[in-house]
Amino acid sequence: MITASPGARITTTTPVGSSDWRQQWREAVTDARELLSLVSLEHLAGALPTDDAGFSLRVPRGFVARMRQGDARDPLLLQVLPQLAELLEAPGYSVDAVGDMAARSAQGVLHKYEGRALLIASGSCAINCRYCFRRHFPYGDEMAAAGQWRKALEHVRQDDSIRELILSGGDPLSLATAKLAELTQGLADIPHVTRLRIHTRLPVVLPARIDDAFQRWLADLPLQKVVVLHANHAQEFDSHVDEACARLRDAGATLLNQSVLLRGINDDADALAALSERMFAAGVLPYYLHQLDRVQGAAHFEVDDARALALVDDLRRQLPGYLVPKLVREVGGEASKRPL
Repeated sequence: MITASPGARITTTTPVGSSDWRQQWREAVTDARELLSLVSLEHLAGALPTDDAGFSLRVPRGFVARMRQGDARDPLLLQVLPQLAELLEAPGYSVDAVGDMAARSAQGVLHKYEGRALLIASGSCAINCRYCFRRHFPYGDEMAAAGQWRKALEHVRQDDSIRELILSGGDPLSLATAKLAELTQGLADIPHVTRLRIHTRLPVVLPARIDDAFQRWLADLPLQKVVVLHANHAQEFDSHVDEACARLRDAGATLLNQSVLLRGINDDADALAALSERMFAAGVLPYYLHQLDRVQGAAHFEVDDARALALVDDLRRQLPGYLVPKLVREVGGEASKRPL
């Protein structure tokens, strides 16, 4: 391990800017004790839950490199480190926090909102966030990419009210670019679909994924393109993330960001303002600030509504309106996200 003074970042063996995103994926940290060692917090290993609290740890080394040495409250570390609190039962928390299974309309297709259909493109993520609302999702049974997307595309083809296709997961960019091309080739004869929206964390946590082949594929799409990133703290951005965002914009994508309000991580007006400013510097507009989806194992991250509303009021005083995200909650069965 490379030693560093408190507050310094660490050095990884794989260059963060490497074009080989698959290699970076394979070399991700998957052992909580190794993660603690990399950030000089070995003494906390005794407080780790057994079996990662039933939800495996995965975090790219480039993301670890943005964590602060010796800081047990680092906002990036807390998003990925398994905690004993995940084992506590909490009233109102469930394995399907937002009613995904009730919205299933075909294999791997969730149809919750008018004019939009969401495809569960992959069950894989480059990073496992501890608050993930799909940490219990049955990905083995619900994958839109199975069978060259046939069942998913047939559902979309038969419903001409669907104007926008949303790729989610897991993370859809965990798929090879050739697999994504299969999907868009299948969309060629569905004229009512005019927009493709991609929800992804990879440009933030594994920016090398936005390589030349992916950029060419995205640029060539004859659709309006929206990429919704997921970053929760300004510290998640660095020059490599900036480059990935620039590549996405150059390919014609509109870039938005959605965050989750998380206790002890970003439940502070200055931290949220810094995130908005930093993402806008990278060419990304704030979109949503989500109240926590009440998934089993994540109750310790919750911020109450009164506190959330006060934080957004403070943001309005600090920032121009276009940098203030909409505070929302997703409620299963409702026709849209619920504004707060």
